Amino acid sequence: MNEVRTMRAVRLLGHGGLEKLEFCDDVPVPVPGPGEALIQVLACGMNNTDVNTRMGWYSDEVDSGVDEYERRPDKPSRSIDGSWGGVGLEFPRIQGADICGVVEEVAGDSRSTLIGKRVLIDPWLLDAECPADLSRARYLGSETDGGYAEFAVVPIDNVHPISSRHSDAELATFACSWGTAENMLVKARLREDETVVISGASGGVGSSAIQLARMRGARIIAVSSLDKADALHELGVDHVVSREKGDPAEAIRNLAQGGVDVVADTVGGPLFGKLVECLGRGGRYVSCGCIAGPMVSLDLRKLVYRDLEFFGATVVPSGTFARLVEHIEQERIRPLLAEVHPLHDLKRAQRRFMEKRHIGNFVVSIGES
Repeated sequence: MNEVRTMRAVRLLGHGGLEKLEFCDDVPVPVPGPGEALIQVLACGMNNTDVNTRMGWYSDEVDSGVDEYERRPDKPSRSIDGSWGGVGLEFPRIQGADICGVVEEVAGDSRSTLIGKRVLIDPWLLDAECPADLSRARYLGSETDGGYAEFAVVPIDNVHPISSRHSDAELATFACSWGTAENMLVKARLREDETVVISGASGGVGSSAIQLARMRGARIIAVSSLDKADALHELGVDHVVSREKGDPAEAIRNLAQGGVDVVADTVGGPLFGKLVECLGRGGRYVSCGCIAGPMVSLDLRKLVYRDLEFFGATVVPSGTFARLVEHIEQERIRPLLAEVHPLHDLKRAQRRFMEKRHIGNFVVSIGES
């Protein structure tokens, strides 16, 4: 009988605080089935989905922002709708969606030429027969085990070879943040010479959206804390508006007479209404998250009489990730690596990540002990 291989991993034991994250060194290595590949994980990026899922914040029963909910002592350990997709999760679960790794094994002979190649993994597991059916979409590290482990099994169609001078940690910053940002700007149809407001501009998605908006030739107004203004200007932002001092809506209107064309909102909460006020006639608002608070109000007269459009941007469509890989290989975009932490220190890394003092992305290095 073959001996069962084991690996190091961090498992999420249930919804709750950081105590629900457990480092283990005896988790069985997963075995790929038909149409799947076994990936040796080299690095895995961290994103808000990890935090929100760990807390069970996605549940309809939660009406506060992430920071406020984190402080609640009575968070339930189980939920029927605690995942991004509004369903319950099976525990224990290995989280982590942003994988950079090497293909170790491919089930059968299919695409065996991938073995040994460095790859990025598209975290959106779309239905093979109907990828446009969003109701069937799954997410790596949520409905299936992800990359906070030495090995992960993924569909072979989600494996993308990458030729790049960037480090493993730098490449692990791209998947979630950049895929989400690209999806937002595509949905909002951002065009050359238009003006876009990007909230949460120093975060992973926001900082990615800045570079992608710059590629499109747009004018960019970032909403952020002013202590990050210099770094944001270096990324290509035209103006930085304080989210804390004064009225951001008034400041934005002074910069964009007649209103802005697009709002790319990554935070929601109290800022929502102010950002809607900034949209000009025919403006487009797109949101990928609401960590500052999910419950907002809207004066429907603004929507109707300004001919506004509103979009949600979660599931990243098929084909987006391949474009992202091309951008990376052609060095049209650059990684924004804030901090790297070893796997065993994931709790501390997530605590620092939640402080939101950084610009760019946190990454977990799997190879370091």
